Amino acid sequence: MSLIIITAAALAGCTVTDGDTIRCNGERIRLLGVDAPDGPGNSRCRPVPKPGAVCDRQRAAASKASLQRIMTGPLSIERVGTDPYGRTLAMVYAQGRSLSCQQIEAGQATYFARGIRVADSGMIPATIPSNCRPPGRE
Repeated sequence: MSLIIITAAALAGCTVTDGDTIRCNGERIRLLGVDAPDGPGNSRCRPVPKPGAVCDRQRAAASKASLQRIMTGPLSIERVGTDPYGRTLAMVYAQGRSLSCQQIEAGQATYFARGIRVADSGMIPATIPSNCRPPGRE
């Protein structure tokens, strides 16, 4: 299945929710292709951590702070759909660089190779630029 870009637009008024999610003018946006650590209060971490979840307050705070630092200048977005939680799934760029890639490069998120379930559309690939993927990962 190929990646279909639904919308490309400039973003303004954005804040960081956590290391892989931002909010822009009320729209919750989940960065494609990465997974960042979650705080212990996150639903993935309670009552017991779900498989694959990284539940660590300090690492979650560091990942969030990293994303805040790299969200400089105008942002652009390539929307691909919404997830079952109502978040927009998208590639987001700051000054032409993928926020997902920058989070991986900073060690604040990991490459998320599994597809992402899109509401009403099944699974889409968690595609990020190939230069951000660990060697040997597609």
